[in-house]
Amino acid sequence: MTSSNKKTGHIIDLNSLPKKFPTHRQSADFWEHLGRVVATFGFLEEILGKAIFAMTATTQYSEENIREASEKWRSKLEKALVDPLGGLIDTYGKAVRDNQSKTISKEDLESLLDDLRSASQIRNVVCHGSWRTAGNPSIARPFFVKRGMEIFDSDIDLEFLSQTAKFAAELACRVINTVTHMGYQFPGSNGLGDPIWK
Repeated sequence: MTSSNKKTGHIIDLNSLPKKFPTHRQSADFWEHLGRVVATFGFLEEILGKAIFAMTATTQYSEENIREASEKWRSKLEKALVDPLGGLIDTYGKAVRDNQSKTISKEDLESLLDDLRSASQIRNVVCHGSWRTAGNPSIARPFFVKRGMEIFDSDIDLEFLSQTAKFAAELACRVINTVTHMGYQFPGSNGLGDPIWK
């Protein structure tokens, strides 16, 4: 490259950016709604982790399998602490299926798992999307590309965010019910039922 082809570099003047950049174009109400959805999904993930603990702790094992199950239990619980929602759903489903004392029907479990997987798809958009303007401070369009190069192509408004948070909260309650309906106290709560761990 000769000196005559040298390009001039540029940098962003941080002092000239709008206040609250890059979230300055949507309303504070929009960001509050979005934050509540993200927090509700975090709660759902915690509930799934606790339900995995409850289901695996109350599963009965034969004498010859108890030692092996006990050795694997710690790593299973550690995985439940770090897995994202999709992995937690699979682990939870297996834990419920393996538990002989479960009271949820096979059909209801599959329906719950399907709903959890649907929620997981929108959770990824909401939590990992880059939010773009949509011409209204109460609406935004997240830029999000799923595996397989599928692009999320919808505007999201306050009503959608409210309904998504409500759906995720209801899913958390349905997961809790799978433990408490068996007569156990949900881990970390002071609710009714027998404590799983004293």
